[in-house]
Amino acid sequence: MELDPLVLSRIQFAANISFHILFPSISIGLCWFLLFFRIRYTVTGDKSWEFAYFSWVKIFALTFALGVVTGITMSFQFGTNWPGFMARTGNISGPLLGYEILTAFFMEASFLGIMLFGKDRVSNRIHLLSTFLVALGTTFSAFWILSLNSWMHTPTGYRLEGGVFFAVSWWDIVFNPSFPYRMAHMTIASLLTASFLIAGLSAWRVIRKTDSSTTWKLLKVGVLTAAVLTPLQIVVGDLHGLNTLKYQPAKIAAIEGVWETEVGVPLTLFGMPNEETRQTEYAVKIPKLGSIILTHELEGKIIGLNEFGDMHPPVAVVFWAFRVMVAVGVLMLIVSWWGSWQMFRRQRPSPWLPRILALMTFSGWCAVLAGWYVTEIGRQPYMVYGILTTSDIVADHPPEVLIGTLIGYLALYAFLLTSYIGALHHLVTRPPRSLKLLHEYSSGGEDQVAIRGAL
Repeated sequence: MELDPLVLSRIQFAANISFHILFPSISIGLCWFLLFFRIRYTVTGDKSWEFAYFSWVKIFALTFALGVVTGITMSFQFGTNWPGFMARTGNISGPLLGYEILTAFFMEASFLGIMLFGKDRVSNRIHLLSTFLVALGTTFSAFWILSLNSWMHTPTGYRLEGGVFFAVSWWDIVFNPSFPYRMAHMTIASLLTASFLIAGLSAWRVIRKTDSSTTWKLLKVGVLTAAVLTPLQIVVGDLHGLNTLKYQPAKIAAIEGVWETEVGVPLTLFGMPNEETRQTEYAVKIPKLGSIILTHELEGKIIGLNEFGDMHPPVAVVFWAFRVMVAVGVLMLIVSWWGSWQMFRRQRPSPWLPRILALMTFSGWCAVLAGWYVTEIGRQPYMVYGILTTSDIVADHPPEVLIGTLIGYLALYAFLLTSYIGALHHLVTRPPRSLKLLHEYSSGGEDQVAIRGAL
């Protein structure tokens, strides 16, 4: 059987972007936590916050480095696998990517070194300013990348000449209809990912008995932040859904497995979408609830997949990825609220608290990956929605070449991911420098005694 170069190129790019998105999803949010740690140390003089900063700035640097390297590889694939993308959209995508370099990478590269090596070399004010500028740089980076990505979903501000895109209004291009929702959704997702990573690794330190009062403070920060942001993410997600229904109705139909246009659509909790029979088999449904959630109207209308012919995304992948994202989000809400109640009541926390938080360490990754699959696979078969298809821009490489490079990418990514998680495990089981230094920063305190007593 001869494999389709389009399918292989899509798999290869999906593997690259899946691996890449793991690291920005941490670094964007984590840098703002570092700024918070630094501000707390500056205001209170509490050395435990300084220790928290210098412990986590190493994780940030490692995460940031992997994000940059994999991002370069992803850009490289635009030329090797998708040459038609830049040939057709380069007048728009090129400047947006250039703005990211000018406003984000330069700033991050200039001040990251001060964050890592500036202790006792620059004043606390300069160190604090450097942390703020790096955090701002990571957010600028997300701004430009998400602006381009959102434009590909909801293209505006352009004109077409001979199949080539030209900018007419940069304001409309940058602030396209889906950008505000996508930017807010991804920013909160990154903060949540960092929240559970901080809480989860702190919980592992409690379990491995390498903890201190600093660990307990970080545990509180992570859980409380997640408890506040998870409901906000649900609201932003609902607004994003309304926007998607307006501009990408085929994606919404795939998310809900709706094949025929109807009003008063039920909510399908589970089912097996079958593209051959054009129906969702074994569906478990709640009457009317789909329309209420998707349109905020009892008899809201949802356009079915059959209205789009073959020009709709793969249904099963989008259908199940969305449910994974929602399930992880609900679990985040339950765990963060329960954890906040456990830690702020006047009793010892449950011995299950650190164990559950440890299991939730990488829950943000699960939600981000599932949400990214919904977003990007849900755009198919288009690269620029409604205008430019992926088949229009793919390079015609021999399948054996694509298979070889795909295997090489997967092997390298598996090695890097294993190494990254191994480095985090090392930091958990063997805190920086020594436990003696850790206790110089934080003397133990009542909170640590409370956790140890509960365990």
